[in-house]
Amino acid sequence: MATTSRSYGGVPIEQRTARRRAALLDAAQEIIGTSGFAKLTVSGLCTKARLSERYYYESFRDLDAVFSEVFDRIVDEIGQAVVTAFVTTPTDIRAKTRAAIAAAIDLIADDPRKARIATVEAQLNPALLMRRAEVMRSFAGIMMAVCAGEVGADVVDNAGDRAEFAATHLLGGLWETTNSWLAGTLPVTRAVLIDRSTDQFLLTASHLIGVPLD
Repeated sequence: MATTSRSYGGVPIEQRTARRRAALLDAAQEIIGTSGFAKLTVSGLCTKARLSERYYYESFRDLDAVFSEVFDRIVDEIGQAVVTAFVTTPTDIRAKTRAAIAAAIDLIADDPRKARIATVEAQLNPALLMRRAEVMRSFAGIMMAVCAGEVGADVVDNAGDRAEFAATHLLGGLWETTNSWLAGTLPVTRAVLIDRSTDQFLLTASHLIGVPLD
Protein backbone atom coordinates (compact mmCIF):
# COMPACT_ATOMS: atom_id res chain seq x y z
CA MET A 1 0.00 0.00 0.00
CA ALA A 2 2.83 2.39 0.84
CA THR A 3 4.39 1.86 -2.57
CA THR A 4 1.09 2.48 -4.35
CA SER A 5 0.45 5.69 -2.44
CA ARG A 6 3.80 7.11 -3.49
CA SER A 7 3.55 6.39 -7.20
CA TYR A 8 1.28 7.18 -10.09
CA GLY A 9 1.35 5.30 -13.34
CA GLY A 10 4.47 3.53 -12.11
CA VAL A 11 6.37 6.81 -11.62
CA PRO A 12 7.55 7.49 -8.03
CA ILE A 13 6.32 10.73 -6.46
CA GLU A 14 9.89 11.99 -6.07
CA GLN A 15 10.51 11.62 -9.79
CA ARG A 16 7.26 13.38 -10.67
CA THR A 17 8.14 16.22 -8.31
CA ALA A 18 11.59 16.53 -9.89
CA ARG A 19 10.06 16.62 -13.37
CA ARG A 20 7.67 19.40 -12.39
CA ARG A 21 10.50 21.37 -10.80
CA ALA A 22 12.61 20.99 -13.95
CA ALA A 23 9.68 22.10 -16.10
CA LEU A 24 9.26 25.22 -13.98
CA LEU A 25 12.97 26.01 -14.22
CA ASP A 26 12.96 25.48 -17.99
CA ALA A 27 9.99 27.83 -18.29
CA ALA A 28 11.67 30.40 -16.04
CA GLN A 29 14.84 30.28 -18.14
CA GLU A 30 12.79 30.95 -21.25
CA ILE A 31 10.92 33.88 -19.71
CA ILE A 32 13.90 35.51 -17.98
CA GLY A 33 16.18 34.84 -20.93
CA THR A 34 13.84 36.43 -23.47
CA SER A 35 11.87 39.04 -21.52
CA GLY A 36 13.81 39.64 -18.31
CA PHE A 37 13.23 38.82 -14.66
CA ALA A 38 10.85 41.77 -14.31
CA LYS A 39 8.40 39.88 -16.54
CA LEU A 40 8.48 36.71 -14.45
CA THR A 41 5.22 36.09 -12.56
CA VAL A 42 3.87 33.02 -10.81
CA SER A 43 0.89 32.78 -13.14
CA GLY A 44 2.97 33.35 -16.26
CA LEU A 45 5.56 30.83 -15.14
CA CYS A 46 2.98 28.13 -14.44
CA THR A 47 1.21 28.81 -17.72
CA LYS A 48 4.51 28.45 -19.58
CA ALA A 49 5.30 25.22 -17.73
CA ARG A 50 1.72 23.96 -18.16
CA LEU A 51 1.39 23.31 -14.45
CA SER A 52 -1.00 24.54 -11.80
CA GLU A 53 0.26 27.12 -9.32
CA ARG A 54 0.19 24.64 -6.45
CA TYR A 55 3.19 22.90 -7.99
CA TYR A 56 5.10 26.18 -7.99
CA TYR A 57 4.48 26.62 -4.27
CA GLU A 58 5.45 23.00 -3.72
CA SER A 59 8.98 23.74 -4.99
CA PHE A 60 9.83 27.42 -4.46
CA ARG A 61 9.41 30.02 -1.74
CA ASP A 62 9.44 32.97 -4.17
CA LEU A 63 10.49 34.11 -7.64
CA ASP A 64 13.97 35.10 -6.44
CA ALA A 65 14.51 31.46 -5.47
CA VAL A 66 13.45 30.41 -8.97
CA PHE A 67 15.88 32.87 -10.54
CA SER A 68 18.68 31.72 -8.25
CA GLU A 69 18.21 28.11 -9.31
CA VAL A 70 18.06 29.02 -12.99
CA PHE A 71 21.32 30.95 -12.55
CA ASP A 72 22.90 28.03 -10.69
CA ARG A 73 21.95 25.60 -13.47
CA ILE A 74 23.71 27.77 -16.02
CA VAL A 75 26.76 28.21 -13.80
CA ASP A 76 26.97 24.47 -13.17
CA GLU A 77 26.75 23.85 -16.91
CA ILE A 78 29.58 26.29 -17.53
CA GLY A 79 31.72 24.73 -14.82
CA GLN A 80 31.23 21.22 -16.16
CA ALA A 81 31.96 22.33 -19.72
CA VAL A 82 35.16 24.12 -18.67
CA VAL A 83 36.55 21.24 -16.63
CA THR A 84 35.64 18.67 -19.28
CA ALA A 85 37.27 20.73 -22.03
CA PHE A 86 40.44 21.18 -20.02
CA VAL A 87 40.95 17.58 -18.93
CA THR A 88 39.99 16.02 -22.27
CA THR A 89 42.27 18.17 -24.42
CA PRO A 90 45.34 15.93 -24.68
CA THR A 91 47.94 18.52 -25.64
CA ASP A 92 49.94 21.38 -24.14
CA ILE A 93 48.80 23.84 -21.49
CA ARG A 94 47.95 26.56 -24.04
CA ALA A 95 45.63 24.25 -25.95
CA LYS A 96 44.00 23.05 -22.72
CA THR A 97 43.53 26.60 -21.42
CA ARG A 98 42.13 27.78 -24.74
CA ALA A 99 39.71 24.85 -24.86
CA ALA A 100 38.44 25.65 -21.37
CA ILE A 101 37.92 29.34 -22.11
CA ALA A 102 36.27 28.53 -25.44
CA ALA A 103 33.89 26.10 -23.73
CA ALA A 104 32.66 28.81 -21.37
CA ILE A 105 32.33 31.50 -24.03
CA ASP A 106 30.70 29.16 -26.55
CA LEU A 107 28.09 27.96 -24.08
CA ILE A 108 27.01 31.51 -23.28
CA ALA A 109 27.34 32.95 -26.77
CA ASP A 110 25.44 30.13 -28.45
CA ASP A 111 22.32 30.56 -26.30
CA PRO A 112 21.10 34.18 -26.04
CA ARG A 113 18.85 33.24 -23.12
CA LYS A 114 21.73 31.99 -21.03
CA ALA A 115 23.82 34.98 -22.05
CA ARG A 116 21.15 37.41 -20.91
CA ILE A 117 20.57 35.63 -17.62
CA ALA A 118 24.24 35.21 -16.71
CA THR A 119 25.58 38.55 -17.89
CA VAL A 120 22.68 41.01 -17.63
CA GLU A 121 19.80 39.86 -15.46
CA ALA A 122 22.01 38.40 -12.72
CA GLN A 123 23.71 41.76 -12.27
CA LEU A 124 20.39 43.55 -11.93
CA ASN A 125 19.00 41.28 -9.23
CA PRO A 126 20.05 42.22 -5.66
CA ALA A 127 19.22 38.73 -4.42
CA LEU A 128 21.96 37.29 -6.65
CA LEU A 129 24.78 39.63 -5.64
CA MET A 130 26.08 37.34 -2.90
CA ARG A 131 25.53 34.25 -5.03
CA ARG A 132 27.57 35.74 -7.88
CA ALA A 133 30.43 36.37 -5.46
CA GLU A 134 30.21 32.77 -4.24
CA VAL A 135 30.28 31.50 -7.80
CA MET A 136 33.37 33.54 -8.57
CA ARG A 137 35.17 32.14 -5.53
CA SER A 138 34.13 28.62 -6.49
CA PHE A 139 35.43 29.05 -10.04
CA ALA A 140 38.67 30.50 -8.67
CA GLY A 141 39.06 27.38 -6.54
CA ILE A 142 38.50 25.15 -9.55
CA MET A 143 41.02 27.15 -11.54
CA MET A 144 43.68 26.80 -8.83
CA ALA A 145 43.02 23.07 -8.48
CA VAL A 146 43.41 22.56 -12.22
CA CYS A 147 46.59 24.62 -12.23
CA ALA A 148 47.96 22.58 -9.33
CA GLY A 149 47.33 19.44 -11.34
CA GLU A 150 49.43 20.83 -14.19
CA VAL A 151 52.38 22.46 -12.41
CA GLY A 152 52.23 20.82 -9.00
CA ALA A 153 50.33 21.65 -5.81
CA ASP A 154 53.53 22.87 -4.12
CA VAL A 155 54.01 25.52 -6.81
CA VAL A 156 50.49 26.87 -6.33
CA ASP A 157 50.84 26.67 -2.53
CA ASN A 158 54.06 28.69 -2.69
CA ALA A 159 52.16 31.48 -4.46
CA GLY A 160 50.04 31.88 -1.32
CA ASP A 161 47.01 34.14 -1.44
CA ARG A 162 48.36 35.67 -4.66
CA ALA A 163 47.08 32.58 -6.49
CA GLU A 164 43.49 33.14 -5.37
CA PHE A 165 43.78 36.86 -6.08
CA ALA A 166 45.07 36.20 -9.60
CA ALA A 167 42.40 33.57 -10.33
CA THR A 168 39.62 35.85 -9.13
CA HIS A 169 41.04 38.79 -11.07
CA LEU A 170 41.35 36.79 -14.28
CA LEU A 171 37.86 35.30 -14.01
CA GLY A 172 36.31 38.68 -13.24
CA GLY A 173 38.11 40.17 -16.21
CA LEU A 174 36.98 37.36 -18.50
CA TRP A 175 33.40 37.78 -17.29
CA GLU A 176 33.33 41.52 -17.94
CA THR A 177 35.20 41.25 -21.24
CA THR A 178 32.73 38.63 -22.45
CA ASN A 179 29.86 40.88 -21.35
CA SER A 180 31.27 43.72 -23.45
CA TRP A 181 31.76 41.42 -26.42
CA LEU A 182 28.20 40.11 -26.20
CA ALA A 183 26.89 43.66 -25.93
CA GLY A 184 28.75 44.61 -29.09
CA THR A 185 31.01 47.18 -27.45
CA LEU A 186 34.14 45.07 -27.93
CA PRO A 187 34.53 44.69 -31.72
CA VAL A 188 36.57 41.52 -32.00
CA THR A 189 35.75 38.06 -33.34
CA ARG A 190 34.98 35.18 -31.02
CA ALA A 191 38.30 33.56 -31.94
CA VAL A 192 40.21 36.72 -31.06
CA LEU A 193 38.35 37.02 -27.75
CA ILE A 194 39.27 33.46 -26.85
CA ASP A 195 42.91 33.77 -28.02
CA ARG A 196 43.57 37.03 -26.19
CA SER A 197 41.90 35.72 -23.04
CA THR A 198 44.11 32.64 -23.22
CA ASP A 199 47.16 34.90 -23.51
CA GLN A 200 46.15 36.82 -20.38
CA PHE A 201 45.57 33.67 -18.33
CA LEU A 202 48.92 32.14 -19.31
CA LEU A 203 50.91 35.35 -18.90
CA THR A 204 49.52 35.94 -15.42
CA ALA A 205 50.03 32.32 -14.36
CA SER A 206 53.58 32.31 -15.71
CA HIS A 207 54.43 35.50 -13.82
CA LEU A 208 52.84 34.19 -10.64
CA ILE A 209 54.65 30.86 -10.47
CA GLY A 210 57.85 31.99 -12.19
CA VAL A 211 57.67 29.24 -14.80
CA PRO A 212 56.91 29.80 -18.51
CA LEU A 213 53.68 28.03 -19.43
CA ASP A 214 53.62 28.69 -23.15
